[in-house]
Amino acid sequence: MEQNTVSFRKNYTSVKENRDFQLLFKKGNSHVTYGFVCYYLVNNLDKNRLGLVASKKIGNAVMRNRAKRVIREAFRLAEPIFREKTDRRCDFVFVARKKTPYLKSTQIYSLMSKLFDKL
Repeated sequence: MEQNTVSFRKNYTSVKENRDFQLLFKKGNSHVTYGFVCYYLVNNLDKNRLGLVASKKIGNAVMRNRAKRVIREAFRLAEPIFREKTDRRCDFVFVARKKTPYLKSTQIYSLMSKLFDKL
């Protein structure tokens, strides 16, 4: 028996190195919303890169993981639209805020789409 599987291939990679985070915080542009703070900087790669930060101010591990999961899902949905609109590829770091774990990914998605329209 064959199952239908949906491909959820990522079109982005992760920002993992501390020096990349520090570069984005120092030299990147920022955009603040009630759901997250976004730092972004144009890179020379062929893919967008995503970094997530959720400090202990957000709450316990469950709340921090939920905040990162919600942002990651919204980025997964919004990133193809950004890719179509522009040829630039960027590094993004999203910093979760206190309200982020209580928001739905659709709300974060609408905030991201507004951000991507400005870029």
